[in-house]
Amino acid sequence: MTQLKEKIQLVPAQPGCYLMKNKHNTIIYVGKAKILRNRVRSYFTGSHDKKTQRLVSEIVDFEYIVTSSDLEALLLEQNLIKKYEPRYNVLLKDDKTYPFLKITKEEHPRLITTRKVKKDGGKYFGPYPNAQAANETKKLLDRLYPLRKCRTLPDRVCLYYHIGQCLAPCEFTVTKDTNDNMVEEIAKFLNGGHKEVKESLTNKMLQASEELNFERAKEFRDQVKHIEAVMEKQKMTLTDQVNRDVFSYYVDKGWMCVQVFFIRQGKLIERDVSMFPTYQDPVDDFYTFLGQFYLEEQHKKPTEIFLPSSVDMEMVSKFLNVRVIQPKRGQKKELVELATKNARLALQEKFDLIERNEQKTIIAIERLGRAMNIDTPYRIEAFDNSNIQGVDPVSAMVSFIDGKPDKQNYRKYKVKTVQGPDDYESMREVVRRRYLRLLKEEQPLPDLIVIDGGKGQISAAMGVLEDELGLSIPVCGLVKDEKHKTSQLMMGDPPNIITLSKSSDEFYLLQRIQDEVHRFAISFHRNVRKKSMFTSVLDKVEGIGEKRKRLLLKEFGSLKRLKEASVEEIQSVGVPQSVAQTLRRVMDEEGNK
Repeated sequence: MTQLKEKIQLVPAQPGCYLMKNKHNTIIYVGKAKILRNRVRSYFTGSHDKKTQRLVSEIVDFEYIVTSSDLEALLLEQNLIKKYEPRYNVLLKDDKTYPFLKITKEEHPRLITTRKVKKDGGKYFGPYPNAQAANETKKLLDRLYPLRKCRTLPDRVCLYYHIGQCLAPCEFTVTKDTNDNMVEEIAKFLNGGHKEVKESLTNKMLQASEELNFERAKEFRDQVKHIEAVMEKQKMTLTDQVNRDVFSYYVDKGWMCVQVFFIRQGKLIERDVSMFPTYQDPVDDFYTFLGQFYLEEQHKKPTEIFLPSSVDMEMVSKFLNVRVIQPKRGQKKELVELATKNARLALQEKFDLIERNEQKTIIAIERLGRAMNIDTPYRIEAFDNSNIQGVDPVSAMVSFIDGKPDKQNYRKYKVKTVQGPDDYESMREVVRRRYLRLLKEEQPLPDLIVIDGGKGQISAAMGVLEDELGLSIPVCGLVKDEKHKTSQLMMGDPPNIITLSKSSDEFYLLQRIQDEVHRFAISFHRNVRKKSMFTSVLDKVEGIGEKRKRLLLKEFGSLKRLKEASVEEIQSVGVPQSVAQTLRRVMDEEGNK
């Protein structure tokens, strides 16, 4: 700490970013400041709440980068967070994914819902924070515009053709102009033109009625009713049809709640709520949130955004490259105030629960560290093997940070060097592969490794870590009882039993970790075994290579479905008739054994 305080004296009084590091030299927090020296010094002077104390207790070093302006610091902070993903910054990132409606770029386009936006030439509309609204809108458009529905064209018309929701390009000629016109109409509809479509349908209904074609008139009437039900049931908030995001925030007890109202074509369609702890000035954390919010693919920038008066409007406008407004009066100002009110209420309602749950988990981690006589294991990685009598052996690893699953760091392993059911050698292989890779890539190492097993598995893992890789990472094993429930915690070589109360939070945390890695390993093994069984039948058929295996697996998905398929259905995937007949015969022979 003395060295840190001496280093702080050398920090310039200029704008820039600072990067806090832990004992593993891993960047755990990135922040920005108008005056770097004052901000960095503030972490090591005065009193802090518990969450900030946790951050400070892990800091053993820091770096800083000077910028020419506060805006430059904000842009740099965004890039550094994206690059290093510091775990104390992750809470500021919005990880929600919202559905979009997409018109695919194909010869015969489809209208689908998706949560991934890709640069694939498709047309995307959204986001729809309310998934039900997206699905209802798609159902409505399916009724109005009969685009292709099937992912791959079948060899005969399907139900969608018979109910008037597909023109059946699989059997009939559908011109490019016809498809382009429907795509144009859908795009127009989703960009606020549903009123024109409704008026057009109403006129067609009246004309059909005058011609005494009452059945057709009823179809138009039903379509008009669907438009009213789906598109016009939401309350209008503004009349200018502009797409907006309305932001505001509220801070209490070191936590921030940001509320975002999504306004599309003048309608308030949904809101987004994000809560996270603040480690710097609240307005700076709000800037950081804004930058991270629009980095995510599911959040497309609207025409303009509304912000509260406490925010530097000009800087945000340059930072996000979007029109920014701070309403001064009327209905627009009321929207920002409503967002602020909702943020305050949400924080008040949920603060106690969030604080209690986080504190409970952190205390469990701290107690676990004390019971094992190691540093607090903020990052825990757990391994489990899975096989059936040595067939298709696999292993899986899960990662927990601060007692919560860190799913982006989950890993699956197909065991390559082990023949037969050798659990110890399987454990050696995957531990070696995992930490050799982390060392090569200079990635952060865990504070604790959890092995699903007893003395043998612990010794196998420690042998690789210490003797081969020169690492000193605590390793523990979780032993199950005759009912296959977590029973004992073992650690060391030779292993000693660590006494934990089975009703304690730390024991429950270990149980959750063990259950999660077991679930992950089992599900991976099932998928591998399913593919293995599927391809084993195909290996007996001459004329089916890797490419056709993949096609068949993609189309039918399981051996059961493939066995139920006819020769014609197998041919439809692109398999020649003679090969399809041979495959059908081989499967029939397998079924008769």
